[in-house]
Amino acid sequence: MTTQSVTIRLPEPIYQQLKRQAERAHRSIEDELLEVVAAAVPVADELSEDLGEAIPPRVAIDDETLWRTARHRLRTDAAERLESLGEKRQREGLTEAEVQEAAILTSQYECVMLVRAHAAALLKQRGHDVSSLLTAT
Repeated sequence: MTTQSVTIRLPEPIYQQLKRQAERAHRSIEDELLEVVAAAVPVADELSEDLGEAIPPRVAIDDETLWRTARHRLRTDAAERLESLGEKRQREGLTEAEVQEAAILTSQYECVMLVRAHAAALLKQRGHDVSSLLTAT
């Protein structure tokens, strides 16, 4: 694989965050930056347009916002309706309108989960223990 050199000017806070991440991972700043860029670039290209737009680059977002994002849930009413439609689908089937509603709610759920996973991955890259996200209700 060929490589290209790029010079980038980073604001001091972003540089310092990157430096801390690199130190925690026992890597060079260049290696850390390469991983961040590699993690951010292909995601949007590999997803449908709506999901790709749901996960804008979050490398410059502070940790507190990432934690909030990683704990975000689908609205309770939407989650309950999706569960209800799933149960009805198994019992008796759905009308065409219900199939469309379930598809929309499923898409919203997938979007929330994708954003949560992306935030958790960034927190993990920054050296945080994200195991509490696996048991959070």
